[in-house]
Amino acid sequence: MLVSLTVGKVDAGVTVLLTPDKRLIEFPSILLPPDISSGSIVDINVARNKASEAQAERAFGELQDSILSSFGADSPSPPVLRCRNATQTSVVLEWDPIQLATADLISLSLYRNGQKAGSIPKPLEMHATKISGLAVDTEYTFHLVLRTTAGTFASQRVTVRTHKMTDLSGITITLGVLPAVVKEGLTAAVERIGAKIVDSVRIDTTHFVTTEGRGIYWEKANESNIPVVRPEWVDACEKGGRILGVTKFYLDAARVGPGSYETPVTQTAPSPVQKQPEQQQKDLPPQPPVDEPAAISAPSGAETKEQGDGVEPGSSDSEEDQDENAENDDEETAEPEEKITAGEPDQKELASRPKQPTVEEDDEDEGSNDDEGRKSSSEKEAEKDKGKKSPGDGSSFQDVDL
Repeated sequence: MLVSLTVGKVDAGVTVLLTPDKRLIEFPSILLPPDISSGSIVDINVARNKASEAQAERAFGELQDSILSSFGADSPSPPVLRCRNATQTSVVLEWDPIQLATADLISLSLYRNGQKAGSIPKPLEMHATKISGLAVDTEYTFHLVLRTTAGTFASQRVTVRTHKMTDLSGITITLGVLPAVVKEGLTAAVERIGAKIVDSVRIDTTHFVTTEGRGIYWEKANESNIPVVRPEWVDACEKGGRILGVTKFYLDAARVGPGSYETPVTQTAPSPVQKQPEQQQKDLPPQPPVDEPAAISAPSGAETKEQGDGVEPGSSDSEEDQDENAENDDEETAEPEEKITAGEPDQKELASRPKQPTVEEDDEDEGSNDDEGRKSSSEKEAEKDKGKKSPGDGSSFQDVDL
């Protein structure tokens, strides 16, 4: 189709063309002849190029296919979670490498029992994690949530139950420097209790067993806060039938003796033996004698004599019994008299004491061992003393006039 247009204004980039019906058309100046100016009339032939259209359409389709194959064919895959190892208080979880396809990673989070437990650091590099501080013989459910620019993807839920104290299958041991004989016996003990031995220090290593603190694995175990214990710990767990604490089996802990796994007893100074009362009295320094006042000793003797003299009427005590009582009274009053250091007793006190009857004189006068004679003699003495009143009757020894 041929179209005649009048040039209106010519610029460096765009030329304004006028149609016969006074319409304005902006046309690229580079497509017009170079010698045109305002008022020139140009003829433009307009036709559809179907071949070019088909070629452009094919090119555009190829571009779309390449974009789809590069960025839209694959999508991020949900994480695949599994349990590597479980102990009495910890669980080691691992998963396959994250597949993001063409998406970008936003975060990877771990959920425990439906609640977020934390985010995994460096999820593209780390493929395992360890959860500690769990309860013994308790069931937990874990799953991962992957967030990307292409959407959010969750893993399957993994249920794990922590072990009982008697279940030793979760123990994972890495061996350090050990003698050949000890290593052989340790390997057999580990197999008997159902534990396992790994070649290197890994995230699921629970104990590092060695007799010497050296080596690359020993340093790695210390950096990872893995307990470093002696081989005796495995033997103690086997004998006890349950997992034991590692405090007394640390490599640098004090040993209790060969073949003994009891807690070492701290030696303390022996407690002093309690001395017997006699030994305590012997060990005490000699005490100076205490002077007792004569007023305390004298009434004691007086009271003793009153008890010896006070025979009730009708008493059947024989003279021999009276003689024995008098001798006992003399022995009892002899000791306090020796303690008196305040001088001789007061004359008034001696005068107030009743005269002690002499048994020997009565025996000489009687000159006979007849029971009736002894009885009449004792009755006579009792009648004589009946009317007398001793200075201590009815009063305490403090009331006696000294």
